[in-house]
Amino acid sequence: MIIDITEIQDIHFFFRLESFKEVYGILWVFAPIFILVLGITISVLAIVWLEREISAGIQQRIGPEYTGPFGVLQALADGTKLLFKENLIPSRGDIRLFSIGPSISVISIIISYSVIPFGYNFVLSDLNIGVFLWIAISSIAPIGLLMSGYGSNNKYSFLGGLRAAAQSISYEIPLTLCVLSISLRAIRMGFIVFLISSLAECERLPFDLPEAEEELVAGYQTEYSGIKFGLFYVASYLNLLISSLFVTVLYLGGSNISIPYIFVSEFFEINKAYGVFVTIIGIFITLAKTYLFLFLSITTRWTLPRLRIDQLLNLGWKFLLPISLGNLLLTTSSQLFSL
Repeated sequence: MIIDITEIQDIHFFFRLESFKEVYGILWVFAPIFILVLGITISVLAIVWLEREISAGIQQRIGPEYTGPFGVLQALADGTKLLFKENLIPSRGDIRLFSIGPSISVISIIISYSVIPFGYNFVLSDLNIGVFLWIAISSIAPIGLLMSGYGSNNKYSFLGGLRAAAQSISYEIPLTLCVLSISLRAIRMGFIVFLISSLAECERLPFDLPEAEEELVAGYQTEYSGIKFGLFYVASYLNLLISSLFVTVLYLGGSNISIPYIFVSEFFEINKAYGVFVTIIGIFITLAKTYLFLFLSITTRWTLPRLRIDQLLNLGWKFLLPISLGNLLLTTSSQLFSL
């Protein structure tokens, strides 16, 4: 049987084309993930720089200004320094729990970014239970903190891990009830409760009891050094960013802009003709609202004193929980009577 050379070349070309399509399909799957991780990394570096500049302005001192223009590379320099520092492990601690704890805290928060709608139909994983997935996954992060505290074999670290778990449980319930109220179209009443609960979930001042330095040295991260300590640092800002994004999406309209149509009619006509501009403008609007909330969170951290642990728990169980539950009951009643 004689086969023509051109036929052999066509067969080889077909197989090369099919393999190229497979490689292209794999790259197309990982491209959105890479873009999301790159955007998150840049956002965290920007938040660190903003916090240092805002805190310097509030305290009337000079912030970072030597590393890069206006000090924008200071956070990157700090991360590089932590990357090359020695990782110290407690001699009598549980090495497995000590090593796994920081990774669980970071990974559980990064997964939550897959359900954030940055623009209209611009979301990595479009799920009907996106916000509830965030609440479920965010409750895994305190488990990592508890593992870190227990694995450190240090009483201050263990107390910090226990405080993180107690604080998470205390404020996740009001947070979930506020989300249920939003699903029933009661938005304004639960905004303050959601705002306070999200700050408590991020363990930011005045709610940073798990790492209160006056009481617990540094809490669950007392025994950590090097890149593992940096993972806790990154997890804090990742949690703050995703909480700000959910506040933006749930209460501030997400990518929608509150400008009357009659003033920007020509602009919207351009957006209809070129769909890519809709996505870009939507992302820009979402990030602008998010950084507005970040500014409020950073300002709150540097102006309010820390609560005591009993005040923290009383605020969650005695005030926020009844208010959020009453908001949900009123919303449900109003929806039933309107039928």
